[in-house]
Amino acid sequence: MLEHYLPRASSFAGDIDQLVWIIAWIVGVWFVVVEVMFFWLMFRFRKKPGVPARYITGKEKHLKNWINIPHNIILVLDVLLIVAAIRVWVLIKQTMPPADHTVKVMAQQWAWTFTDPGPDGKIDTPDDVRTTDEMHVEVNKTYHFVLESMDVAHSFFIPAFRLKQDADPGRAYTGWFKPTKTGTFDISCAEICGIAHGVMGAKLVVETTQEHTAWMQAHAADAATADAGASAPTDSTTAQPASQ
Repeated sequence: MLEHYLPRASSFAGDIDQLVWIIAWIVGVWFVVVEVMFFWLMFRFRKKPGVPARYITGKEKHLKNWINIPHNIILVLDVLLIVAAIRVWVLIKQTMPPADHTVKVMAQQWAWTFTDPGPDGKIDTPDDVRTTDEMHVEVNKTYHFVLESMDVAHSFFIPAFRLKQDADPGRAYTGWFKPTKTGTFDISCAEICGIAHGVMGAKLVVETTQEHTAWMQAHAADAATADAGASAPTDSTTAQPASQ
């Protein structure tokens, strides 16, 4: 049902949705049971003319069972929830599958800068492809990302991937994702980071192999041209008119 409102576009999005549904069903069922019992007790034992109130200590075994039995059931369900949550945590946060590509994500007030290593596959080299507020990736490829913050606390949030990673200045965070669906998806900051936090959005474009190759070739050429222009020597001499 969640996919109807928010598409699943990563390999682990389904695991996150499944965990959310497990929690929602367990908590939801107990909420309904408790509310029904609460209103039934209010109706059943409401004040009646000529019927004196009874003092109950709560120590009677048949009354204590109304607490002990639900309590034990909830403990068992809590253990199941913890096991399910740990499984998802290990899958996403503690297991790094081999990467097809590694990208760098830089957060700052109030924009995102994405660095693709370019043809040489290495970040922070002259052929890097840098974009602002628009990230391009290839479908069905595993990506590692290195996330940093330039100034304050930010949070890298891709709802369609069910991915969220906080970033603090002075630290580099690593994570991964594998896009499974082409299209354009939202990237936002999920940590209040200042006056323009609400408009710190970006676009994630998931492309086919052919589309991504063409995009990379075009932008790698632009990066090489820009680098060549920046490193070209300048002639500071000025021609002087010949003396008569």
